[in-house]
Amino acid sequence: MHTECYPVSILPRLSRLFLDYAESREPLAPFFPFSPHLQQWTAPTQDPALRSAVADLLEEQNRGFGASPAALANIARLRQGAPAIVTGQQVTLFGGPLFTLFKAATAIRKAKDTGAVPIFWLATEDHDLEEADHVTLPSRHQVHKLRVAQADSHQPVGNLRLGPGIRPLLDQAAELLGPSPILDTLEAAYNPDATFAQAFGKLLASIFADDGLILIDAVDHRYHALGAPVLRHAIEHAAELESALLDRNKLLEARGYHAQVLVAPSSSLLFILDDETGARLALKRKDASTWLAGKKPLSTQDLLAILDSAPERISPNALLRPVFQDFLLPTAAYIGGPAEIAYFAQSQVLYDAILGRTTPVIPRLSATLIEPSVATVLARHELSLDDILAVHPDDLAQRLGARSMPIEGKRKLASAGNALDEELTSLTQWMHALDPGLGRSADVSASKMRYQMNRLRRLAANYQLQTEASLRRHVDALYLNLFPDQHPQERIIGAVAFLARYGESLVPQLIEQAAQECPGHKAIFL
Repeated sequence: MHTECYPVSILPRLSRLFLDYAESREPLAPFFPFSPHLQQWTAPTQDPALRSAVADLLEEQNRGFGASPAALANIARLRQGAPAIVTGQQVTLFGGPLFTLFKAATAIRKAKDTGAVPIFWLATEDHDLEEADHVTLPSRHQVHKLRVAQADSHQPVGNLRLGPGIRPLLDQAAELLGPSPILDTLEAAYNPDATFAQAFGKLLASIFADDGLILIDAVDHRYHALGAPVLRHAIEHAAELESALLDRNKLLEARGYHAQVLVAPSSSLLFILDDETGARLALKRKDASTWLAGKKPLSTQDLLAILDSAPERISPNALLRPVFQDFLLPTAAYIGGPAEIAYFAQSQVLYDAILGRTTPVIPRLSATLIEPSVATVLARHELSLDDILAVHPDDLAQRLGARSMPIEGKRKLASAGNALDEELTSLTQWMHALDPGLGRSADVSASKMRYQMNRLRRLAANYQLQTEASLRRHVDALYLNLFPDQHPQERIIGAVAFLARYGESLVPQLIEQAAQECPGHKAIFL
């Protein structure tokens, strides 16, 4: 195995806020008080009774997920005072895309480096089913999106049963993955009676059994009871927190950034579960003492009473969730993806107001895995990963067609192009000297002639592509494997596809690669 390191900016559609933070060696204050390249973090203090209660719940939950001795040993270390390196993700079908593995691997690596324990927060309270009900697996010539049939629901995804629709998906996965230990793990975890949370938890517990990864599903009402001080603060100080967030958004905009999460006047940081339908509804403030759950009005006292009697009904939104998490856990650092890290620029004001401290946030491993057959095609055409990410497949095919053209054709096109350019430059300069208006018209005509010259080049390259059909097949294979549908591999291809091909040896390799010697995006040649 070898790697190549690229700036993270080679990836498309990343926010400028994340790029400025990730590519700097200094804190991006006040949004991020710590550098993303810190190697050691100060462990926060935590009430011993809270730490013990959380450890009890973690042990119970992780045994239910089939925890390994290493995971149980780490829970014991947490109970005794060890800090935590935390990451998290939605409970997606069959483990979701590669970046799920990358997050866990980074948390494990940083925990090993600092004497902490790694914890994976299962985001089971999210209710966006469309983000969690599918996985994408590749075959030789295309990618296949497997989606489990679910009724339209606004309930938390983690609580939803997989149902009978999971069986045909397991059959499809078996065809695409082939016989492998990870397929056996999928079939054991993803059964019709299991919830998304149970299946996802069992899968991760198995994949990272040797590494002691601790899982936490905070949907349990006992976690909500323990974290009630954070939720209570969000209820009782809603107006102050809203004002602080609106000020932070203005500062972000003044610095040329944009807020990841919209904060509107009278919005809140909380969701509530409807006591009749179980739907998760955003709480909104009508006035200083009245809230709306959908169309149902609730007083502040009503909310506080619900928090006391049924705390599981109230949950934090994306900005408050990390604060809620880091109240429950002794988090020394959080491992996040680009969008999560951008959220922290807003959440930082909530950390200050509620916890009196801010958790450092560290970018996860960002990587493209390059298999031997794909590496062979790259080498044959003298291409690198940034060539694939930088251009459209049609443009790359044109380039390869032009490269493979017989030398005589290359010379003729080059000679004609150079001669045309030289004569047009001389002619347009003369016409500009005669009259500026005439010169501008000449520029337009010359541009059209150069376009036609480029069209000749494309025609010759296309003919070469038709003559050598393997060139187009190679381009299509490169994009299918490395940049499917013009998206980074890590965000599209299911992690289980690589686990099926490379087995248990892949996980320790990813943990090793999660060190920070490459602060950008890695090409990892398997």
